[in-house]
Amino acid sequence: MSSADQTPEQPVEPSSAAVPGPRPPRLTAAAAVCALEALALVVGGVYLLVSGLLGAPESTSQAESGGATLIALGVIPLLAARGLLLRRGWSRGPAIITQLMALPVAWTLLRSSGAMIPAGIALAVVALTGLALLLSPSTTRELGLRRG
Repeated sequence: MSSADQTPEQPVEPSSAAVPGPRPPRLTAAAAVCALEALALVVGGVYLLVSGLLGAPESTSQAESGGATLIALGVIPLLAARGLLLRRGWSRGPAIITQLMALPVAWTLLRSSGAMIPAGIALAVVALTGLALLLSPSTTRELGLRRG
């Protein structure tokens, strides 16, 4: 074949998931909220796991299983945060579920006493902020999701 018979290589078109241009601030903030929640779950899980292994709590097996559960639950918002940063539509569902699961935890903390009340307020603010960011029309549009 001569070089005239060959067609020049066409640049590969980016997939519809890779949207050109800067990421909208609301989408970045929603991803940051999810990442913050993932970090909190993993840190809490590691704390429980280590305290269970060291024998500090009353029930070491309960602390160990609780710690492992928290670490496993931390993977969900972490994957959602990564999906949001990459503008993947599937990531909004797990992110919203994470926010909804945080609200009863915040309510329980608010009904306790001492240092748990400010923690409950902080968790409620983070969860409600995350929900507002995830449900905004601009986030829905940026993720390629339709309302209706």
